[in-house]
Amino acid sequence: MTNKQIGKYGEQLAQNFLIKKGYKILETNFHYSKIAEIDIIALKNNTLHFVEVKTRKSTAFGTPTEAVTYTKLNSIYTCAKYYMQNSKNHYKGFQIDVIGIILNKDKEPKFDFIENVGLD
Repeated sequence: MTNKQIGKYGEQLAQNFLIKKGYKILETNFHYSKIAEIDIIALKNNTLHFVEVKTRKSTAFGTPTEAVTYTKLNSIYTCAKYYMQNSKNHYKGFQIDVIGIILNKDKEPKFDFIENVGLD
């Protein structure tokens, strides 16, 4: 699989993971600009969840969640504010979550779900 295929596969796994946890998927691959994209926008308990998904075949170069930089989180935050300002619906609040997935050979994928990631 190419890196792009691994990423798309990971995003599908993440969507299924969230659905099993009671989330409703509202959007996938939401673009705000050329540099800002949110992998998954989900809803649970009237709170919007802007989810970044990182998928790796191994941890040889670090864990998937370690690849989410401050710059990426800031981009997601900007995109999330735009999404909320332009939504016809009103939500209780929002948060940024990260799902790291490791695709182990011959084993189930391993998920690392970090909720409500801050920018500090």
